[in-house]
Amino acid sequence: MSDYNISFISKTTFERHVYETMEKYNKVLEAIDLERFNANIVDPIKLTFDMKLFRLEAEDVIKNEIQRQRDKSDTNAIGYFHQNMFKYIKNCEVPKTGFDVIYTNPDTKAKIYVEMKNKYNTMNSGAAAHVYTKMLDQLGKENNSDDLYFLVEVIAPCSRNVPWTMKLNGVPMNNERIRRVSIDKFYAIVTGENDAFYQICSQLPKAIDELIRSGIVRDKGEDTVISELESKNKDLLKALYLLAFEEYNGFENLLSDQS
Repeated sequence: MSDYNISFISKTTFERHVYETMEKYNKVLEAIDLERFNANIVDPIKLTFDMKLFRLEAEDVIKNEIQRQRDKSDTNAIGYFHQNMFKYIKNCEVPKTGFDVIYTNPDTKAKIYVEMKNKYNTMNSGAAAHVYTKMLDQLGKENNSDDLYFLVEVIAPCSRNVPWTMKLNGVPMNNERIRRVSIDKFYAIVTGENDAFYQICSQLPKAIDELIRSGIVRDKGEDTVISELESKNKDLLKALYLLAFEEYNGFENLLSDQS
């Protein structure tokens, strides 16, 4: 019996898409040096609070910050995985600009225009208003009154396909054709398979394991942040302050203080 259980994408295609996503992770996994660590200026005051209140050693706080930066970067890889999966699903397209996915019903020719988000609670009110307005604008230009506009959420509070209600400039908005849809419901619409998203999730770890065995994940090397900080000051917390404030008044004292 085959260990491949996705009915709407071939094994070769699915594994190629997982491979392309993992290739993006290789950049995330690269060793981090002090320059890359501080590319957006690490906040030593925040790290001081973290260290003292969570009762952590400075080295642990620095490692946590490195992992936080990696987590932020790999969010883009996950977004790529979810959006570009639809390139391989019949009647779907992934435009270079505009909406993330467009599905065309083969029978009615009506379209579903999709904005995709990983988590339902990651958009602030301004970003949500921007997306909603974009959908309203497209609705006003359309030729097919059966077209729909979906905010598709990978991680939604529940499985749902409901009108998206919100306020624009204080005015309540509620249009049946502008909807919030969990990704399982969207997969069901475009594939005709009620458990399509479950099929993806079930197959994903198998595909990753198989590709890891093939050797495509490169050794990330050793992060050098801590050793480079220690060259500034053996006290890592003091070194973090030097990283941000070396030219500020008074901080020159830390340059000669190696205690």
